[in-house]
Amino acid sequence: MVRFLHIQNRQRAPLTLCGECPAVQAEASPYSLVDICLNVLVADLEKFCVERPDGSLCLKESERLPQEVADRLLQTMAYRELLNDGTVGIFRGNQMRLKQACIRKAKISAQSFKKAFCHHKLVELDAAGMNDAVTVTDVVHGLGSSTWIQNNLQCLVLDSLTISPSNPYERCFSQLSGLRSLSITNVLFHNEDLAEVTSLPKLESLDISNTSVSDITALHACKNQLKSLTMHSLKCLKMSTPKFLEVIRELKHLIHLDISDEQHSTSDIPCRLLEQKDILPNLVSLDISGSKSITDEAVEAFVKQHPRMSFVGLLGTEAGYTDFLSGEGTLKVSGGENEMQISEALKRYSERACFVKEAFFHLFTQTCFMRITKPEILKLVIIGMRNHPLDLAVQLTASACALNLTRQGLAAGMPVRLLSSVIQLLLKAMETFPEQQQLQKNCLLSLSSVRILQDVPFNRFAAAKFVVQWLCNQENQHIQRIAVNIISILALKLSDEQAAQLTSEFYIVVGKLLEIIEQKTNQNELDTTFHFTLSALWNLTDEAPTTCRHFIDNKGLELFLRVLETFSSDSSIQHKVLGLLNNVAEVRELHSKLMQKDFIDHVSELLSSAEMEVGYFSAGIIANLLSRGEQAWTLSQTQRRSLIEKLHSALLKWPTPECKMVALPAYRSLRPFYPLLDCFALPGVQIWAAWAILHICCKTHSTSTPGFTNCGLLEDPNLQTMVSAFFASTVSETPVQNRFCKS
Repeated sequence: MVRFLHIQNRQRAPLTLCGECPAVQAEASPYSLVDICLNVLVADLEKFCVERPDGSLCLKESERLPQEVADRLLQTMAYRELLNDGTVGIFRGNQMRLKQACIRKAKISAQSFKKAFCHHKLVELDAAGMNDAVTVTDVVHGLGSSTWIQNNLQCLVLDSLTISPSNPYERCFSQLSGLRSLSITNVLFHNEDLAEVTSLPKLESLDISNTSVSDITALHACKNQLKSLTMHSLKCLKMSTPKFLEVIRELKHLIHLDISDEQHSTSDIPCRLLEQKDILPNLVSLDISGSKSITDEAVEAFVKQHPRMSFVGLLGTEAGYTDFLSGEGTLKVSGGENEMQISEALKRYSERACFVKEAFFHLFTQTCFMRITKPEILKLVIIGMRNHPLDLAVQLTASACALNLTRQGLAAGMPVRLLSSVIQLLLKAMETFPEQQQLQKNCLLSLSSVRILQDVPFNRFAAAKFVVQWLCNQENQHIQRIAVNIISILALKLSDEQAAQLTSEFYIVVGKLLEIIEQKTNQNELDTTFHFTLSALWNLTDEAPTTCRHFIDNKGLELFLRVLETFSSDSSIQHKVLGLLNNVAEVRELHSKLMQKDFIDHVSELLSSAEMEVGYFSAGIIANLLSRGEQAWTLSQTQRRSLIEKLHSALLKWPTPECKMVALPAYRSLRPFYPLLDCFALPGVQIWAAWAILHICCKTHSTSTPGFTNCGLLEDPNLQTMVSAFFASTVSETPVQNRFCKS
């Protein structure tokens, strides 16, 4: 039996909820049936497959999947990083037809790549971040083995792939004559490679960012069709500014140009570009983020010369602080001045860790005093965290932003799916950077949200281990209070198997919590930490015999007797203490430890308490101890007979089970009552058990306490009817022939 913390409603100004924003609508809606099916398939892929002699998998069914479904299946597997030499085998043969293939971060060999993907009629291929076993040459040669792909592949992404060590200049991009878009960032891509790529007859979009290109003169070859050019962070560039701008001036059809720099380069190219007249007449998008010496005046003048412009990137510059460049009109701006600019930056730079970190820094400042729920912003934070799991700066700033966006009542307006994603990412960051105290603290504070603890699915086992560690290593009372509150709720959410795995951790926790109780009792200090700690111990011992034994072994009974004596006039303390002791009394193996005259006498006195909660738990302790019979009673038999009469007499004076109690008893199950209902020779014991069951069944799952709900309450009408009859018969002392069903 457990008691959830009772927190009085605090008066707060109403929060504004962005209920109409797309993030709320998308994340609050159910998953599509296709997504659900695909998730089930990839979660247990081997179950639906047979294994070939070479170890690769093949789907059992011979029917083909529709092309759109096959594309999404591949994308789902890539997103979960499940692509390897074995799993990509399902894309061999004719069971599936791929068109837009995403194999990001796949861990496959060159041979597996060719067998699985090069026979499909691919229009797009995203192979970014694949393992070193597959080189740029392997991919291009594999694609070139298909005549159809040579003529029809339109989009190719090869970011962060390695170059063939045997022949670093053997690319053969010229085979892919149908290619319209190529991204080859973070690759040892040189001037010779650029010359080959720019000879492609249909090339319209090119991304050569962070490559080894030192001269862009080769772009002259595609000046009549190139529409998008991205080349940020060209650290090897050796061209003079006039020559560089001369090449750019020739690209008259260019719509998008990105010459931003994450390293905040001192190059004067962006400044000189803004000064040019009659350059890039069709430009719609210009990104110069990270550039020095950029002014609002120069940017405004350039934009006004290009009336079709819809975006300008200014993050990390000294510009973007005027109303014209605020980003609130038709001209979108990425920057750090306001929420709109920051959102734009996070959307456009989600793959660039340096800019993501900078945007998070500005976002943290913007959200420190936020009182409006922003699901769309939290979704951008999640994307940034997911894309850069090993970057400490990104994870640290993201954890601070996530805390600001979900603190206090803000989490109430967030879709559960978003909250689940961000908590899982925070736990992953905590595991990746165990020594980073501030990041760990941010995660702990985010977990302290009642909405998150109660309603949001996440790995509570991992979270419990994390909170236990913090509780045992921190002396700061504020952190202790938060950790105690979290563990008290997490303990109720763990399965029996998970709780069993945390036996050693819970042993440490019980000892630590008892230390806090002893310290507060010695100081006669009734504060929130004291109340939280009592409630945490109460919850931790709920149907947990091992934890109850930890409590006894750590001299918890003696300490709690002192607590009852010290705070004898405080009923809220009394019912917390008695509630925990009732949990201990449910463990029959510990009854001998509770057979202490002082303890029994004290509990007996509280049977007649005017506070219903105090009387209820006192009666529960006595009922459990009496239920073992005379043989197990080690104290005076006279005292036992007196307790039997006193319990029965007190219960007959109670109100009906439908009455309200401030501390609503909540149970994982009704198992603790079964032995008591069998005590036909002790009507008082039966009455207490029947009263308790009916009281629980009469209550709804929700209470007036915000965020706290009951676990395992049974509201079956048939059960209520049966227990009502049982209760009536025990009160009237009429024999009951049919025992309570223990199914």
